[in-house]
Amino acid sequence: MKPAIFLDRDGTINIDYNYVHKIDDFHFIDGVIEAMAELKKMGYLLVITTNQSGIARKIFSQEQFDTLTQWMDWSLIDRGVEIDGVYYCPHDPIDSDCECRKPKPGMIFTAQKDLDIDIANSYMVGDRVSDLVSGKNAGVKKTVLVRTGDAVTIEAEKEADWIIDSLADLPNKIKNEQSI
Repeated sequence: MKPAIFLDRDGTINIDYNYVHKIDDFHFIDGVIEAMAELKKMGYLLVITTNQSGIARKIFSQEQFDTLTQWMDWSLIDRGVEIDGVYYCPHDPIDSDCECRKPKPGMIFTAQKDLDIDIANSYMVGDRVSDLVSGKNAGVKKTVLVRTGDAVTIEAEKEADWIIDSLADLPNKIKNEQSI
């Protein structure tokens, strides 16, 4: 079993322009690629868990999501970062009672089974309260709120074990905790 860094996508890995689904609109946040590479070197699996209700809402198609995900994956591989899994919820939050939509922990539990993840030593990183609650519901070691996406809310701050400016800061934060 290996620990993982569960990552929200929009607002955590890339700039969130609302329903990002075109390659031209996908921009990595400064420093996240290097941070992901460092986290891999530290022995963590990298797993993306992302709500993508734009599919159900017909804002973009499944094919557009798949194309963007494949492009993102190859862009990261070209920079030496391999994502271990991408899990997404395509359902509309209004019409659905699925188990995968964050704040439910379904995507994390599916990844845990698929990739033999040590949840108790894993981290959930995101920019919204739903990201953090999904991590808590799954039993991760720490929930980490980043300031690179949605405006930080009091509710999200309450659910966060750590608040950092960007995913770029996570490797050092983990190293500092381990050295204590």
